[in-house]
Amino acid sequence: MDLIKDRFKAKADIASAEIKELLKEYGTRKIGEVTLSQVYQGMRGITGLVTETSLLDAQEGIRFRGHTIPELKEKLPTAQNGSEPLPEGLFYLMLMGELPTDEDVAHVTAILQRRSHVPNHVFDAIDALPITTHPMTMYVVGVMALQTESSFTKRYAEGMNKKDYWDAAFDDTLILIARLPRIAAYIYRRKYKNSEHIHPNGMLDWAGNLAHMMGFDDHSFRELMRLYMTIHADHEGGNVSAHTTHLVGSALSDPYLAYAAGMNGLAGPLHGLANQEVIKWIFEMQEELGTDDPTTEQIAAYVQKTLTSGKVVPGYGHAVLRKTDPRFTAQMEFGKKHMPDDKLVNTVWKIYETVPPILQSLGKIKNPWPNVDAHSGALLVHYGLVEYEFYTVLFAVSRALGVLASLIWDRALGFPLERPKSVTTDSVKMWIAGQDEIWEA
Repeated sequence: MDLIKDRFKAKADIASAEIKELLKEYGTRKIGEVTLSQVYQGMRGITGLVTETSLLDAQEGIRFRGHTIPELKEKLPTAQNGSEPLPEGLFYLMLMGELPTDEDVAHVTAILQRRSHVPNHVFDAIDALPITTHPMTMYVVGVMALQTESSFTKRYAEGMNKKDYWDAAFDDTLILIARLPRIAAYIYRRKYKNSEHIHPNGMLDWAGNLAHMMGFDDHSFRELMRLYMTIHADHEGGNVSAHTTHLVGSALSDPYLAYAAGMNGLAGPLHGLANQEVIKWIFEMQEELGTDDPTTEQIAAYVQKTLTSGKVVPGYGHAVLRKTDPRFTAQMEFGKKHMPDDKLVNTVWKIYETVPPILQSLGKIKNPWPNVDAHSGALLVHYGLVEYEFYTVLFAVSRALGVLASLIWDRALGFPLERPKSVTTDSVKMWIAGQDEIWEA
């Protein structure tokens, strides 16, 4: 771990000095204008965060340190006899800002393998929950139980110097990421496989070991987990899970606490829970139509019925993207390679042909194209992972890579407590009437 730490420290020192100079010269310069509607409607579009790990481009989709998903698939190291990028490589890229070598990725994998042991009290905490508990609740409880291992909390209590915050956050992050696959797989086997648990394989990569512990040893499923963990890892800083992790971390809560808070946000139906809503919608459509292979005409009629009833088509639309999500495309390419004749996967492709023209015809939807959630469930079902409540846990394991890499940078750059100004509606009215200047305060 010291090798990567030393490299990171050198880069962080340079970046910190650069930011100080930028703020010294341009700190009072405005970036856009905040409107009243933005204040009331979720601060949409307000530039108020710095997240170095990724940026969302309306046309190209998510860029990880400047690299698009097609570029990552081409340039990131892969597992032996594999073709999908290893998520350890993406973590290195987000942390260091440069593409890793095969040796760099092997080093990260070795770190995660050595630190993957989960204390028994974590399993005890999960086992104390009713078996009916949603897997995301079990997952967050597991992360919170693991917080007893926090180096940051212990060192802070001992009087740690501010300059060392990043170091403690770094240690916590690597240990937490290393142990998440074990926790996730334990929950899956407990809830759906009669607690018949599978021990880790210390020779496997991070995502491959997750697949193994869940009970899926098919080579192509391991490949799917590598792709899934890579494309879900980060989505710039304004989404709920990333922003919450940053916000809670800004109070100097340790990475376990900050990440757990972020995952409580991910569990919401407007965020990570959306991926289970997609597959649920497709299953309901199949049941109503009485077929597992609907035609495009049948799908179109069901889509119209969904929209007429005041509901949305899950998996379609995005706040920023204005074209098909490259993460959807990456999964579609995976499907064409590994399961071209699967009926459910083909239904997803038929929906892709059908939905955008219908949404475009409404004239008021800016982005009628599919996002990442529109495809992932069908790929998982193909391999027998039919418990769609668990899909968000997979999302959470992946998202740890981005939000925790970013959290290390928050501590390295000494980002302060996040505390935006809020106002009351009465004060807004007075400001509009020219009787109060609180808005400019």
